[in-house]
Amino acid sequence: MVVVVEEVKDESFQDTAPNLGEGEHESDYETDSEGSSVISDVEDDFNPDDETLYERFVALKDIVPPQTRSSLYSKYKTTTSWALWSVQSTGTLAWWISTSALLVGLPLALAIEDETRVVQQEREMQMQSQGQQQLLGGPQQGQPQGVLPPGF
Repeated sequence: MVVVVEEVKDESFQDTAPNLGEGEHESDYETDSEGSSVISDVEDDFNPDDETLYERFVALKDIVPPQTRSSLYSKYKTTTSWALWSVQSTGTLAWWISTSALLVGLPLALAIEDETRVVQQEREMQMQSQGQQQLLGGPQQGQPQGVLPPGF
């Protein structure tokens, strides 16, 4: 059994370049009517401002070695996992603090306020009783009992 390999030429491709030697490229010989190469015209039309940041970042893939890329990716994943853990822990801590403040601190604050109000009422009642004693002729403050004022 014999296998025959036959080259099939693409009809859309036309071989217009001269016979090229090893190391030569077809673009080396393509020129327009002015004599400049077609490739250089394309390079002249290239505007780096039109390139997006994403395209520039993707182009770095060819420059950065695979070991470095994998190292950077593992560091990225570690950093993102720590950041996520930190955010979740902070949220949990905030939840514990707020619920503890509501369950313990709020009733404590209300009890202290009630105690302050009771003490205030007791003071007012003492002041009223002292005022009634003074009106009824009881001893006045600053004057000892049983001593007559001078001039009597």
